[in-house]
Amino acid sequence: MCFQDYFPVWDKLNPHQQNRILENLTFRRVEKGTILHNGSMDCTGLLLVKSGQLRTYILSDEGREITLYRLFDRDMCLFSASCMMRSIQFEVTIEAEKPSELWIIPTETYQSMMAESAPVANYTNELMASRFSEVMWLMEQIMWKSLDKRVASFLLEESSIEGTRQLNITHETIANHLGSHREVITRMLRYFQSEGMVKLSRGMVTILNEAKLEELRD
Repeated sequence: MCFQDYFPVWDKLNPHQQNRILENLTFRRVEKGTILHNGSMDCTGLLLVKSGQLRTYILSDEGREITLYRLFDRDMCLFSASCMMRSIQFEVTIEAEKPSELWIIPTETYQSMMAESAPVANYTNELMASRFSEVMWLMEQIMWKSLDKRVASFLLEESSIEGTRQLNITHETIANHLGSHREVITRMLRYFQSEGMVKLSRGMVTILNEAKLEELRD
């Protein structure tokens, strides 16, 4: 499948606009761990994921990470073109969590599409609203949910994404996703293990009692 099959409003562009995007489009294959965008000064362009998995996160002044959201097949990232949105006041980093394939639409090209095409402008506004809703949901989780509930929720989400109960993930990685410290996550996971919810081994967390995690999450 090609770019035209992935871009949601492709059929609503006129031939001239379609050609302009294709002429300026770039395609990248990246390995796990590749940083695709780093901070507001890095105006990468808009990312459209063909396959793989990306992670968007922010860094605290102390260097702690917290995941804002993830991107999967057919997802588009606007924050990688933060220079296009002057109201964005925080810096995000975008990293490939898995080997990924993606298209990059230059910021200038996309801006011209938004100015000329109401469907593109509407799609962009809807996507922006959706992303900010995800960020606000995350803030609510941090403010009002205890860490044990957040860890349980993360493990269940990760299991759903990977399609397995055996998660190849370190305590450090979990801490980075949740904006916590590795030592705190280790203590929490050891508690989960003592309660029979998970089994811990080097670089792996195995879910033993999904129902109990679900109960804790809720």
